[in-house]
Amino acid sequence: MFAISILVLLSITAQLKADHGFDVRHHLSTVTTYDAAKDIVKAYANNIPDGCTPIHLNLVARHGARSPTIKRMRELDKLASHLEELIKDAEEQKMSLEKVPLWLRGWKSPWRAKLKGGELITKGEEEMYNLGIRIRERFPELFEEEYHPDVYPIKATQVPRASASAVAFGIGFLSEKGTLGPARHRAFAVTSESRASDIILRFHDCCGKYKAFRKSQEPAVDKLKESALDEITSALTSRYGLNFTRKNVAMLWFLCKQEASVLDITDQACDLFSPSEVALLEWTDDLEMFILKGYGNSINYRMGVPLLADVVQSMEQAIKAKEEKHAPGSYEKARLRFAHAETVVPFTCLLGLFLDDSEFQKIQREESLEPPPKPPQSRNWRGSNVAPFAGNNMLVLHSCPANSASKYFVQVLHNEHPIPMAGCNGSDFCPFEEFKEKIVAPHLKHDYNSVCTVQPEEPEHKPATSKLSRLFRWLFPMQNDDTQHTKDEL
Repeated sequence: MFAISILVLLSITAQLKADHGFDVRHHLSTVTTYDAAKDIVKAYANNIPDGCTPIHLNLVARHGARSPTIKRMRELDKLASHLEELIKDAEEQKMSLEKVPLWLRGWKSPWRAKLKGGELITKGEEEMYNLGIRIRERFPELFEEEYHPDVYPIKATQVPRASASAVAFGIGFLSEKGTLGPARHRAFAVTSESRASDIILRFHDCCGKYKAFRKSQEPAVDKLKESALDEITSALTSRYGLNFTRKNVAMLWFLCKQEASVLDITDQACDLFSPSEVALLEWTDDLEMFILKGYGNSINYRMGVPLLADVVQSMEQAIKAKEEKHAPGSYEKARLRFAHAETVVPFTCLLGLFLDDSEFQKIQREESLEPPPKPPQSRNWRGSNVAPFAGNNMLVLHSCPANSASKYFVQVLHNEHPIPMAGCNGSDFCPFEEFKEKIVAPHLKHDYNSVCTVQPEEPEHKPATSKLSRLFRWLFPMQNDDTQHTKDEL
């Protein structure tokens, strides 16, 4: 078995080395920066017919690049201690350290002195700022109105890195539109719902059934990743002469992703792994995202129906304003949302992106899809494409008065590129009514409460409750664990 694993690794290495452009920064799953993701996306032709003009835009974006969370920073501190122990053990056993990279000896986490984490970093600010500028320049017809929060509502979750992303986007989007300072900035509004009730952008945090499903599946996902981690652990132990554990390797891969995306360092932790090993590690991340956030189970995306309904409603309102010839500045032109990978990935699935026709039909029938195949097989489902930092979906509503069959069309842009929709015969430009019928309607038959509400189990026997016990519970109420939020969410 080990020999077969080594042969697989060698075959992947040969394939990747044949491509001299291998860059680990393109293989960091959801930790990939937006600039790197845009470099590797497959471009499709922009097929907007003459005479069609955009009349409304929906944006659903993930926050920009961020620092590790405080929990992960402390894990990196532990990694430093483990690496120190491994080197000390090797020295005590009189083993040569010639193969051990110099940086590994005495390594300390660059985040060891930080007391807070998870915030938007400068690179993330730049990603969102530049995205705002590009969108405004790409759709000048939509953004010629004077800014008003009812015309261009900007919404974000209450998590600071998401709201900070909205602010950075707004600064770019509204640059030179105001009177503040030499750059002519202007003030703008960013609104948020309470974390406890935001079922449009934080539906994952409010969905009891999803949280129970995720908790039940995480051990199985870890088990699926073990074989790949074991292969790489054996390879690294042989290569560097240190007794790495599976957990060490998982943390070194995490360190590689953080160094490459946040610090732009690729010659330390990332350099420990061969291209084939990077491909396998990337696949384990993509597999986890598929099972726990993507097409792996319908609850992952069904819980996002309030967001999908909100998008469609905004387009219907835009059509009504167009039909009734509302005055400019009196109706919404764009709805701009900033959230998390846990928002963008399910929304991508609701649109049926990254699927072929047979796979799309399966999810319409609520059948499970096959997980992404292991390298060296090719796959469409990659975190670096689906939800990199600042990853986004834009739905642009067009008015096409010359079209006799349909006056309104929806174009879907993923990370600013047109992307085919399997539910619309592989087109990225879909008649609005067809979009609603084939892509939206099958999802909206599901109610958020029915998808997410955990029904209490009926007890076999309900003992009589004394007044004393009722008083005790009133004085000392039990805390509900469901109010806790995942601090390490993406």
